[in-house]
Amino acid sequence: MVQAEMAKERGLGLSRLAPRVVQSEIRAMTVECDRVGGVNLAQGVCDTEVPAVVTEAAITAIRDGHNIYTRLDGIQRLRRSIAEKTGRMQGMIVDPDREVLVTSGATGAFHAVAMALFDPGDEVLLFEPFYGYHVGTLKSLGTVPVAVELEAPDWGLDLDRVRAAITPKTRAMVVNTPSNPAGKVFTKQELEGLAEIAREHDLFVLTDEIYEHFLYGESKHISPATLPGMRERTIVMSGYSKTFSVTGWRIGYVIADAKWLPAIGYFHDLLYVCAPSPFQHGVAVGVEELGQTFYAKLALDHEVKREMLVSALRDAGLTPQVPDGAYYILASTQGMEGILEGSTAAQRARSLLAKTGVAAVAGSAFFRPGKGEDLLRFCFAKKDEDLADACARLRSLR
Repeated sequence: MVQAEMAKERGLGLSRLAPRVVQSEIRAMTVECDRVGGVNLAQGVCDTEVPAVVTEAAITAIRDGHNIYTRLDGIQRLRRSIAEKTGRMQGMIVDPDREVLVTSGATGAFHAVAMALFDPGDEVLLFEPFYGYHVGTLKSLGTVPVAVELEAPDWGLDLDRVRAAITPKTRAMVVNTPSNPAGKVFTKQELEGLAEIAREHDLFVLTDEIYEHFLYGESKHISPATLPGMRERTIVMSGYSKTFSVTGWRIGYVIADAKWLPAIGYFHDLLYVCAPSPFQHGVAVGVEELGQTFYAKLALDHEVKREMLVSALRDAGLTPQVPDGAYYILASTQGMEGILEGSTAAQRARSLLAKTGVAAVAGSAFFRPGKGEDLLRFCFAKKDEDLADACARLRSLR
């Protein structure tokens, strides 16, 4: 009787969380861009060509019957190739049977890691501008994201701000390097400072390294896991969505100490069962056969694309902040008041789409409320002809 009355009192409705959840601005702009038939520089879909060896290996896997569930940690061939590649490029010895988990993208990796490590009310530091899905995932689990501001326009790290943000509830920090949306590559000195803080306060470090091969100029990628005393407390998350231009395949991975991986694997199995089997086989062949030459060319090709878009944005009257890594550009709309309508970044993004057919994301999607309203984010991981079209459209603003 009491239960029936309680149920009647609540009635049909959404969860307490759901009313506070809205579609991400990235997804919203993609939908709007599709509606008007524009050029989508909003979402990081990375629609450049997939390496032929990767495509053919996935097709072969389908024809060979690799179409059922895999083990919850992924196929051995892919786990082994990830471990070997990590050893080659990072100098870090990884046990493929106890320390590697193949996941449904880096997003799936982050969700499973957060479920395994955090309780409701735990606090996790993130660096602003941050990736919205990191924040959304933490909030969805009752974990409290705490933003630590990076200093624009170069996005410098102030370790005093990090220390000031730590409370008795702080459990971890999230490091995204190279970062989305700013393209910041954390330096060795910055990472060593964060490592010192993590050791001092006994914190986990969750490192999202999905853009590790997109580096420009003298920038170098360093995983926090390779620093002294950091192997046990660092959870590495990455994948091949961006590197092989297969964002729809959902092939990511976690590298973590063997004591943490079983719990992470449990929650990933609960959420996703496994990453798609034939795509695991396709990616495994790619990791095995595509070496340093491929990764170097990938970076050079995207550096050219970066320069194309930087030039077009400047010609259009925007002020781009040139990234050191990843494939996004944050550009300031200051001075565009007579050209782009609206007082918020979301309004200006829609004005830009209406005037040029080019979709960007409101910079406010990557900041706490009230910040980032003068910024737009553009993605340049596009086929050359599509990027050239977008650049011409942007220049039409002037």
